[in-house]
Amino acid sequence: MIVGFVAIYIFMLAAFTGYEVISRVPAILHTPLMSGSNFVHGIVVVGALYALLNATNVTEQVIGFIGVLLGAGNVAGGYVVTERMLEMFKSSKKKA
Repeated sequence: MIVGFVAIYIFMLAAFTGYEVISRVPAILHTPLMSGSNFVHGIVVVGALYALLNATNVTEQVIGFIGVLLGAGNVAGGYVVTERMLEMFKSSKKKA
């Protein structure tokens, strides 16, 4: 029972801290940070795949599958956001 409350407390603290840190990042630094974030999410996907492949029951398989799915979504979304940020720095003049 106590472990659940500690886990929720840590999650809430991490969410608040993450929001505060990210909200103060200037736009010029966002793209390099997203590249690093994509790297970290790639490692999360590898870890989730490892957990999924070593799952011994249905509950572990479901949790592993959800981990892989969410990690892959984060990687794909990170690359989309990075591409949009890079488009902001391109010249608006089109060359003939």
